[in-house]
Amino acid sequence: MAENPLFEKYGQTTEAGKAIFHEGETGDRMFIIQSGRVRISKMIDGREHELAILEKGDFFGEMAIVSRINRTATATAVNATQLLAFDRQGFTGMIEKNAKIALNVIDKLCRRLENANSQIQLMFQRNQRSLIALNLYSKFGDRPANEQHLPLDKVVEQISLNLETPGKLVSSYLEGFVAADILSIKGNVVRLIDRKKLSRLAEMGDK
Repeated sequence: MAENPLFEKYGQTTEAGKAIFHEGETGDRMFIIQSGRVRISKMIDGREHELAILEKGDFFGEMAIVSRINRTATATAVNATQLLAFDRQGFTGMIEKNAKIALNVIDKLCRRLENANSQIQLMFQRNQRSLIALNLYSKFGDRPANEQHLPLDKVVEQISLNLETPGKLVSSYLEGFVAADILSIKGNVVRLIDRKKLSRLAEMGDK
C-alpha cells in the first residue's frame, strides 16, 4: 500500500474495533476502503442496529462533504482497515485526476439513490394502504354492529377526497382488502368482515 501515491497522501489505518467516527459528530471527510471491512450502525430506540458491512472499494461518510451535515451513523473498523480519507477539496482534486475512481463513486451513488427511491416508494405504498384502512375503520366504527356495510361509491369518493388520492387507486386497495378477507364487495355495497385485521392494517402506518 505504501507504493500507492493516493494512500501516501490521503491514507490512514484504523485498528480492529476502533470507531472511525460516531453518529452525531461533525465531520469534514469521506472515506474509501482500500482493505478491510467497516461496520455502519445507528442507534434506533436506544439500541444499536447494524445497517451495513462495507468492504474494499466501498465508500462512506460522503454526506459530510456533500451536504456538510452531522454524521448520521457510526462507522467502526471490523478488522485492521486501510482507508483513503478526503476532505471536500481533496476529493474534488482526486476525482479530477482519476476518472476511474470518479466513475466508481458516481456509479455507487446512483445505486444508493435508486435503492433509497425504492424504499421511499415502498414506505409510501404502505402508508397509503394504512391510511385507507384507517379511514375505513373510522367509517365502520361510527356504525352499529349490525350495520357494518357502506355504499362503495361513497366510500371511494370520500377516501379519495380525504387523502387526495385517485379513486381508481383507492378502489384497487379495497380490492386488496377483499383478497385479504377483510372486506366483501357485492354490487355497490362494501361490508366489513374482519375488524381486527382492518385495525392491525390501520396501525401499520405508525410503525
